[in-house]
Amino acid sequence: MTGHLAEVDLPRGELAEPEERGTLSIAHAVVRKVAQHAADQVPGTVQAERRVAGLTTGRSGAGVKVGGQDNDVDLALDLALRYPGPVRSVTGDVRSKVTEEVERITAYHVRSVAVTVSALLPDARPRVQ
Repeated sequence: MTGHLAEVDLPRGELAEPEERGTLSIAHAVVRKVAQHAADQVPGTVQAERRVAGLTTGRSGAGVKVGGQDNDVDLALDLALRYPGPVRSVTGDVRSKVTEEVERITAYHVRSVAVTVSALLPDARPRVQ
């Protein structure tokens, strides 16, 4: 592969006008994934052990619930943070990053971001390497 791209003539005359082409809907499940990814990228957040009925099922990052209607969404995040660490500044950074990414990627307006810190976890280093 040489990195050369072939030029293709598109039949531009056959496309309908933009307002007649239909609509684009982005499901709240997509908003949830975008918010989860953005929250997990903020320094100070950590993955927490996930348990169902007392059994460990792995590790996961932020949990997110999405509500709202029309173009406004309300987000509720459940996070685990590194301990010791600045909880207030990390949660502020999470709110900013999540709002910015959701609005940039989905064009939804983020009306509110509620953050619950459900765990403070120390850096766990293996005792034997």
